[in-house]
Amino acid sequence: MKQLENKIALVTGAGRGIGRAIAVDYAAEGARVAVTARSENELTELVEEITSSGGVAVAFVADLSDRNVPAQLVADVKAKMGGTIEILVNNAGVGSSLNPKPIIDFDDDFWDLQMMVNLTAPYLLTKATMQDMLDAKWGRIITIASINSRRASLHGAGYSASKHGVLGFMRTLATEIAGTGVTANCICPGPVKTLLNDKRVAYDAERLGRDFEEHEKSMTLIGGRLIPEDISPMAVYLASDIADMITGQAYNIDGGICMA
Repeated sequence: MKQLENKIALVTGAGRGIGRAIAVDYAAEGARVAVTARSENELTELVEEITSSGGVAVAFVADLSDRNVPAQLVADVKAKMGGTIEILVNNAGVGSSLNPKPIIDFDDDFWDLQMMVNLTAPYLLTKATMQDMLDAKWGRIITIASINSRRASLHGAGYSASKHGVLGFMRTLATEIAGTGVTANCICPGPVKTLLNDKRVAYDAERLGRDFEEHEKSMTLIGGRLIPEDISPMAVYLASDIADMITGQAYNIDGGICMA
């Protein structure tokens, strides 16, 4: 039997990168996957990929920078999927690469955007899904944090602060719901090969006077960057029944950067 057979999972930021990889792996393990992002084209391609392989996926175009969207998104998913959300993956995020600046020059609007998408949206989505999980005595809340939830991000104060906040929120949540059958955990990736991270690598390489490839090779202890498929197996594991004794944890998948 597949590990997530017939479970309804909501994966945010699923259009590309880590979210897309998680959605594909969840569907392969039998989950019925609700995928959301801002780009309809990317979601359409993802749904076609999953359904052509025999999986079940439904697309929901949504912009989580609007604080009214999370509750409506959950309601729409429940109505269209015909059941409650049993697995929530808070993956959508705004990285530092879109507007890296030192704190003294940091863009206040960009700070607010990062806090909304990276921290407030997971909070609101969790609130909107948690009661159904508690009623069912089973649920999984998985948030994609970052190794920058454990350390500084030079010229990325908003990103690092929001990801530190996600860990505090997750640990408090895990404490409050312990023993209910619902678990809450984070995954903390290191640098992953995505379009957004490419921009950050280019920024840091120029800042340090290196070429792109030279800097990329130096970014992890193992060497190079991760790929989204390095992250998704942990998301499958944490969503499965065999992880029912794991809660309040933050797992680094980072090529050896952060050994804590």
